[in-house]
Amino acid sequence: MAADPSKSDSPILLQGKLLLADPSLRDGTFNKSVILLTDHTTDGGAAGLILNHPIGKVVGDLLKDAEFAQLKKLPVHEGGPVAHDQLTFSSFWWSQKLGLRWAMRISAADAAAHARRPGRIVRAFIGHSGWSAGQLENELRRTSWFPVNPQPDILGHEHNPALWSALLRQISPLHRILAEAPEDPFLN
Repeated sequence: MAADPSKSDSPILLQGKLLLADPSLRDGTFNKSVILLTDHTTDGGAAGLILNHPIGKVVGDLLKDAEFAQLKKLPVHEGGPVAHDQLTFSSFWWSQKLGLRWAMRISAADAAAHARRPGRIVRAFIGHSGWSAGQLENELRRTSWFPVNPQPDILGHEHNPALWSALLRQISPLHRILAEAPEDPFLN
């Protein structure tokens, strides 16, 4: 269990958690984002991938080389604003003992091999999300993010914008209201 982020002296260790963006994060990159936090240390910062922002393209639209032929129909997602000029492959699966597991920045050959294994999903990502040391902790203290534990059904959900509201609804009745609020409540 993570420490209370409202206490400034508590260490916050969130590797493997999902971060759900607060509705106030309305910029294009993190608006209604669900981020898998793949790395997090208090001294080294944090990194992760936005899971629910498909860009409407597949690998074959972007890469024509023969080494990517087996992955040509693989959906491409926006992973975040860092290194937005790079496309990487990642694999995700559920372990009964360890929970959500992942392999990041794998080769095209490894991605194709992972895609053939039952229970795994493989995605291509443009860029990733990153925070310098202390930056994510400060954002958590301002409640810019809601950290949640991934559940076994995470891999069965569509990884599209609807994932954010589906996961947010499960936190509490207040979060359900936030998930169902219109984009601009003043226009209602």
